[in-house]
Amino acid sequence: MNCKIPVFAISLLCACVPLLQAQSDQKGEQIVEQAIAALGGEHFSQMKTLLRAGHVYSFYHDKLSGYDRAHIYTEYLAEKPAKGLGMRMREAFGKKQDYSFLYLPTEGWQITYRGARAIPEDRWQDYVRNTENDIFYILRVRHNEPGMVYRYAGAGVLVTSEVQMVDIVDSQNRTVRVYFDRNTHLPIRETYKWFDSKLNYQNDEEVDFGKYRDVGGGVMWPFTVERSRNGYKSYQFFADSVEAGQPIPTLKFELPPGIKMLKKIE
Repeated sequence: MNCKIPVFAISLLCACVPLLQAQSDQKGEQIVEQAIAALGGEHFSQMKTLLRAGHVYSFYHDKLSGYDRAHIYTEYLAEKPAKGLGMRMREAFGKKQDYSFLYLPTEGWQITYRGARAIPEDRWQDYVRNTENDIFYILRVRHNEPGMVYRYAGAGVLVTSEVQMVDIVDSQNRTVRVYFDRNTHLPIRETYKWFDSKLNYQNDEEVDFGKYRDVGGGVMWPFTVERSRNGYKSYQFFADSVEAGQPIPTLKFELPPGIKMLKKIE
């Protein structure tokens, strides 16, 4: 039995698809704008620095593999460079902060008492990927990036919170799904996939954010961050203090003068 669909019905369906997509994008943009307002509005969008202090834990297949005291210094650049990231960051570890990782827009360094060493390429790529897909970096730095689309992906319940989901798609067709709390409008989870060409394997990343507090000037920031990869817990950060907009010495984002340069480990 042949079942022919009338040509006018096909035309009507084709005309409706762009309209529905436009409505979805409009709702997604609305949810994102509500999130920016909830995070502090202009104070968040113009935030220049962020200082976090707390404890960081690393895991391998859900088993604790390391932990330490950490101070994380972040500076958002006034203008995103043509190449590289729009921020600088230093992660300093230990009570004396005597070893650290320095991440600049296009390169990263490991700094110890022995000297400074460029970080391996896979660690650098991991940092860039995590940063570019981070919802706070997206909303603070990449929000108006050409080709960025915010697509409504539905509503649901995450643990005990009602959420609205938005798929954020950039010009390279990379997608981050963000779960925004329906009541507070704050992001509480994000997920994304990435392909490891060395292992020929697709990875699933999941990051949860919780315990938001006002960290200065009305900026809201999560005090807990928990990351999982392929269903296994990989990272946790529990802050005991977070400050937004406070001056951070420029030296925090520079290699120490005269430091010995060590050979990069491939």
